[in-house]
Amino acid sequence: MKPLSGKGRVALVTGARRGIGLGIAKALLTDGYSVLLCGRTPEPRGSEDIAADLDALGTWDYLCADVSVPAEREALFAHMRQRFGRLDVLVNNAGVAPLQRLDVLETTPESFERLLRVNTESCFFMCQLAARQMLADRAQNLPDYRPRIVNISSISAYTSSTSRGEYCVSKAGISMVTQLFADRLAEEGIPVFEVRPGIIQTDMTAAVHEKYRRLIEEEGVTPIRRFGQPQDVADQVLAACSGLLDFGTGTVLNADGGFHLRRL
Repeated sequence: MKPLSGKGRVALVTGARRGIGLGIAKALLTDGYSVLLCGRTPEPRGSEDIAADLDALGTWDYLCADVSVPAEREALFAHMRQRFGRLDVLVNNAGVAPLQRLDVLETTPESFERLLRVNTESCFFMCQLAARQMLADRAQNLPDYRPRIVNISSISAYTSSTSRGEYCVSKAGISMVTQLFADRLAEEGIPVFEVRPGIIQTDMTAAVHEKYRRLIEEEGVTPIRRFGQPQDVADQVLAACSGLLDFGTGTVLNADGGFHLRRL
């Protein structure tokens, strides 16, 4: 990886080992940010090829951290401060799906707790840590400092899937986390946004690719009849980071091919 200069804008992207998170990290690097990626495994997937791609885009680092564990969240922020010296953007993308899809009449407490802890609780406390860091950074009069937070939720925040109810609840919780921190941080000049991906072509959706292909291409479940790509989500994150949407703190940005439209 490239040497870390500790200068310029810095972004932290969780769940960045692959898929949407990696796509967001690459987009932020291209936009001039230094990026700290984190995931729950020691190396990004296909580490040599991924590292070469990231090196070509800018300055980055990767840390293995489970953001659902308080001590590991703290260690992540300590690492960021040591290596980069500031935080301009937090993208909360880390998340998991149920290990087994079960009807809501069969959902287990263990699965429910796991998804709420990983998807929702970690998002809340990552926002809290980031807000504290951003307020401290702003007090240092850092150059070009326009902090913001972007939370990645899902169309499942408002769409019922009775075979994975705990996932829907966890993503709906992220929507409220976004509203709470957008409200609290508005007076501090720190906008907070929510991005809702739709059906995105990643490893997470690979097992149900054919089902989604039929829904999209044959049944038209989305007005734009194609799979979403990680870049489609990354583009919404870049929009949130652009400064052009700041007066709309708390805004939901849809990356879903128009799924959110109500159609007859």
